[in-house]
Amino acid sequence: MFDLRQIQKMQKELQERMEKVREELKQKTVEASSGGGMVTAIANGNQEIVAVKIKKEAIDEDDVEMLEDLVVAAVNLALEKSKELNEQELSKLTGGLKIPGLF
Repeated sequence: MFDLRQIQKMQKELQERMEKVREELKQKTVEASSGGGMVTAIANGNQEIVAVKIKKEAIDEDDVEMLEDLVVAAVNLALEKSKELNEQELSKLTGGLKIPGLF
């Protein structure tokens, strides 16, 4: 049977490993594009948008709404991919268990 000190030690080790993984995730990026590559959004593994690239051909003063839609679509796809990357990396720590509040 586990004693309280062992459980606390295990919890501390898991938290330290999680912090290390989160730091590593800041360095990993995913890309998503919309409009056939006209707009590209890049997110890191911590679900932060780090860049948005827009090709000149996507800029039409008479159709700003289309560009706005392309940006939103690319950003949402990048965030979705980032979330998947985040879950994959953190699940390595938990052995695939879904721990509430962790993901």
